[in-house]
Amino acid sequence: MGKQKKTTSGPYEVRISVNALLNIDEITGYIAFIAHSPQNAIKAGDAILETIDRISKNPVAFRECEQLRTNTKKYRRALCMAWQIIFRVSGNSIVILGIIHSSRRPSEVKKLRRIT
Repeated sequence: MGKQKKTTSGPYEVRISVNALLNIDEITGYIAFIAHSPQNAIKAGDAILETIDRISKNPVAFRECEQLRTNTKKYRRALCMAWQIIFRVSGNSIVILGIIHSSRRPSEVKKLRRIT
């Protein structure tokens, strides 16, 4: 008989890094208090969490992160409103590394490689 290929099916374990949690807090805090729009802050926070939920269901459906290219394509990004959610896929685990505004310099994305 031939070799059988292992597949990573089933639920993914999602971990949100401290950096990503701080990013969410900064985004919603800025919208609520600096832009004086608490309703939009709630909408933005909900949209980010919904996108993270979509990532957990099928992470390979999202594009590879161009600034963090690897042979295994483990760094990926999901777009949510004006932000990029950068995450790493390893086996059945997903780590949300950070949430960066799309207008930021690519060097800001490269810093996320160091997050564990």
